[in-house]
Amino acid sequence: MKITTIGIDLAKSVFQVHFVDEHAKAILRKQIRRDQLVAFMANLPACLVGMEACGGAHRWARVLQSFGHTVRLMPPQFVKPYVKTNKNDAADAEAICEAVTRPNMRFVPIKSVEQQAVLSLHRARQDFVAARTAQANQIRGLLAEFGMILPKGICTLRNQLHGLIENAGDKLPSVFQSLLRRLYVYLVELDQQVGELEVQIKQWHRSCEVSQRLGSVDVLTSVH
Repeated sequence: MKITTIGIDLAKSVFQVHFVDEHAKAILRKQIRRDQLVAFMANLPACLVGMEACGGAHRWARVLQSFGHTVRLMPPQFVKPYVKTNKNDAADAEAICEAVTRPNMRFVPIKSVEQQAVLSLHRARQDFVAARTAQANQIRGLLAEFGMILPKGICTLRNQLHGLIENAGDKLPSVFQSLLRRLYVYLVELDQQVGELEVQIKQWHRSCEVSQRLGSVDVLTSVH
């Protein structure tokens, strides 16, 4: 009995693992706690290991690769067609084990620690941009209730809002002016967070040769 392929259904605490031999025959199904997986996989001979590309998958892929395993990550939507029974952890692990051996399967490149860190910057920036847009829309909506319409654009809103508050006088109730000041401070803070993250992303881009090459390809593609 030789284990050749392993499908791992990742979870927060307990992982479901499915093992098959060189004849694609299931030889073991097992639940393994998170704190046991490293030691368990380290003691196995080199295998093909499949996992869905979900939260924590890239980190586990790097760990298992260090033990000599060949690790492949797959988009969950490409694994779903291989689930044969009602969806559960055991069925998912079996489906992963089967999907990873398919010759036409599409795999997700395993990210390095640095790549994941930069991706986190992009995600955080996107969240701040979304929050900034929502804050700007809220401010415009509140002002519209008082018949005040401000032009679109974050910079325009930020610049005009400050002057509007300072020159409001009796046009706006004091409690509403106080609220606008609070919202203005929050808008400026969000804008600063977006700007600082953009600086970090640009600094990484300038220091990364691969990122610069990809940027050059994008520019040439847009030109043509």
